[in-house]
Amino acid sequence: MIVFIKNIFIILFSLSIMSCSTQRKENFKAKEIYKSETLIITQISENSYIHTSFKQTNDFGNVPCNGLIVKNNHETIVFDTPTNNKSSEELIHWITENLHSKINAVIPTHFHDDSLGGLQVFHNKKIPSYAYSATISLAKENNFVVPENSFNDSIVLKVGNEKIIARFFGEGHTKDNSIGYFPSENILFGGCLLKELEATKGYLGDANVSAWSATVEKIRKEYPHVETVVPGHGEYGNKGLLDYTIELFKTQ
Repeated sequence: MIVFIKNIFIILFSLSIMSCSTQRKENFKAKEIYKSETLIITQISENSYIHTSFKQTNDFGNVPCNGLIVKNNHETIVFDTPTNNKSSEELIHWITENLHSKINAVIPTHFHDDSLGGLQVFHNKKIPSYAYSATISLAKENNFVVPENSFNDSIVLKVGNEKIIARFFGEGHTKDNSIGYFPSENILFGGCLLKELEATKGYLGDANVSAWSATVEKIRKEYPHVETVVPGHGEYGNKGLLDYTIELFKTQ
């Protein structure tokens, strides 16, 4: 009888913990927690933050460019650098001083400067960088700063007691666009492969438009439980961004 009561208590306690965790997630309100002329940081969950820097373009004006920071146990991993060295210096300082966290790695998700434009600063700070093998090849071809470590298809890295996954699913915005996933919070960083709702197709100079929808279909199938989706530009949302991007580039 005592064992039975003990087991019931354990079950009820576990359910209570799960309920509190779910309630915290549902009650979390995204908030802008840092803003300067060159960098904005928005907390979107208990342990995830969007960093937004800016790129001046001829065709689209001053474009906000998103990256993602994920955190656990005073360690972080950064997806995509800010667009330049100054904003990257600012971001690294903010993570160190405000999150009191070590940066375990930076992962540029493609070779354009809205993904690795500030990579040199991370290297100067001895922060290791990882990228899909094609990203490294394209960075070399274009005389950009080259990520230090390559992966084929995917890589899993530790952040505190949790993990992240970076993976290449196929071509779309570029030949090398990879994505990042933070399983503990079901957050997907799609980078420039994914579009915000109502977005246009954007820059297509290095794109494979015919493959784009199929690539995103693979991501949707791989991560059916994704809750939050962060695009390379514009507002984050839910898995509706996957559906929108698929439809936007669907070919007859």
